[in-house]
Amino acid sequence: QVQLEESGGGTVQAGGSLRLSCVASKVTFSINTMGWYRQAPGKPRELVAYITDGGTTNYADSVKGRFTISRDNDKNTVYLQMNSLKPEHTAVYYCNFRYPRVGIDYWGQGTQVTVSS
Repeated sequence: QVQLEESGGGTVQAGGSLRLSCVASKVTFSINTMGWYRQAPGKPRELVAYITDGGTTNYADSVKGRFTISRDNDKNTVYLQMNSLKPEHTAVYYCNFRYPRVGIDYWGQGTQVTVSS
């Protein structure tokens, strides 16, 4: 079973930056997708961005041009660089790992990102 360990969350002032990291262990198959979702208080969890093992990316419209997702396949690690943060970006950010061919998802424990005004 894939295990995910997230890091990089914290509190930052509006306009600041944060970089989230997520390391996946016990990965069995190289064909996979890694990404980030977030959940703000009282709201459903939503996709932020994902990246395939081949490097194809997809972003939520609300973060395009502001967030950048990348990955290191050798390290089974995905990163989310978040720039020009706003208070509305405050949420718990969850790392997601997916085996797309079988539709199996794994989730990290979540890391809090708080943007103060």
